[in-house]
Amino acid sequence: MRDRFEQQYSIGQRLIKDTPIKVKHKDKLEELIAALKALYCHPEYNQKLFEILERYLLEGKKKTGRPGMDLWCIFVLSQVRLCLNMSYDWIFNLANNHLSIRWLMGIETEYGFKRTEFSYQNIYDNVTLLSDEMVKEINSLVLEFAHGQVFKKKETAALRLKTDSFVVESNVHFPTDYTLLWDSARKSIDAVCVFLGKYNNLQGWRKIKSWKSELKGLMRELGKATASGGKGKEQREASAARSYINKATALYAKLEKQLPQLPIVDDQDLALVFSLEYFMQLLHKHIGLVERRIIKGETIPHEEKMFSIFETYTEWIKKGKSRPSVELGKKLTITTDQFDLIVDYQIMEYEQDRDIVIALADRLLTKYNIESWSFDKGYWGKGNKQLLQLEIPKVIMPKLGKRNKQEEAEETSRPFRRLKNKHSAIESNINELENRGLDRCPDRGYPHFKNYIGLGVCAYNLKKMGAKLLQEERGRLREQGLLKKAA
Repeated sequence: MRDRFEQQYSIGQRLIKDTPIKVKHKDKLEELIAALKALYCHPEYNQKLFEILERYLLEGKKKTGRPGMDLWCIFVLSQVRLCLNMSYDWIFNLANNHLSIRWLMGIETEYGFKRTEFSYQNIYDNVTLLSDEMVKEINSLVLEFAHGQVFKKKETAALRLKTDSFVVESNVHFPTDYTLLWDSARKSIDAVCVFLGKYNNLQGWRKIKSWKSELKGLMRELGKATASGGKGKEQREASAARSYINKATALYAKLEKQLPQLPIVDDQDLALVFSLEYFMQLLHKHIGLVERRIIKGETIPHEEKMFSIFETYTEWIKKGKSRPSVELGKKLTITTDQFDLIVDYQIMEYEQDRDIVIALADRLLTKYNIESWSFDKGYWGKGNKQLLQLEIPKVIMPKLGKRNKQEEAEETSRPFRRLKNKHSAIESNINELENRGLDRCPDRGYPHFKNYIGLGVCAYNLKKMGAKLLQEERGRLREQGLLKKAA
């Protein structure tokens, strides 16, 4: 059973609306707390926020059983994690010891009264419940609140948008076919080890630890041969590859023979067999790739390669930069407005920047009145620009390639150059997003990858909103003479 958070007035209870904000501090946590407090204390948006949380987290759930973590606490901890770019271990520490965060969650009491504390697993299990669809709705609500209540944007006021993309890396090691072969073999052996620990009567795996250590040693030998230079490198590399392939092939044959003999007593055993079959397929695939590349000298087509056997959504992305020359993850396109708020974000599925412009415009033109919109050259396409110009007065999309006289005149004009120069501001937004945790996603699985990005964008927008609120509060205090200007 999980209830909507409604703070109860009780002796010793500290109220959320009284959460202290350190106005003088230009700290990311203070800015986040200021924004979350403002959102919670606004009756209309408080209602809308909890309606979203209830629809996704409570719908279809029984109203019996032990009370779970409050919805408000779940949301606050998810935002603190991304705003501070911290692990769950740190969030566990802050949730139980940080006064301002506990006060904002509505669980802090005066000295001497019983304290509410969370376990690590409780925090992890609840924060990971947030889905991509729910986070997108919350992001839209946060944007609506920021535009209307914080930055005071008039409904008819037009937005000045900027769009760019960057790579959010997945949590993978640098992929080579022989290391992925080792990963597949290791996970296959680990699955068998689970069966051996559960059933003592399984035969034929007396030397299972030896299989693992020998394969790891052969993988390292191949890695050394590949990385080294000098005379006879090709022969050393081929010799190491043959030994490695022979051992891996023998393991695959043994697994194939023993698989029908594995006992399936419960659902856990069945799931483990499916997992073993999956890793065996990958083992067989990478045996073939190593043999074709090193022994036969073939060039492996890009579409046949894998870049992780765990995070299978990972893409090999080249953006034409010297450092890093290659990034492993997914491209993320963001669109910001004149308030530096992210009004739209999209994870790109094996797409180029130019491929998403029309769909992006369809989403945003139905929501906002747009005065200008700037892109970099990667988004250029003749059709893209022409279609945008039908609806938007100023479209800044530099041509990729040689320009004709008309295009040259347009792109060297003063209004075009002025908006093009302002476009670079989005790079600082991207840098701040990366500081919010969107440089590399530590969470496992594509659904959690998408949730992580959505929560990162939400934390970024809340922080921007909180910075504006604190700035206005400092201005009021200076007018009253209660705060001196910084020297």
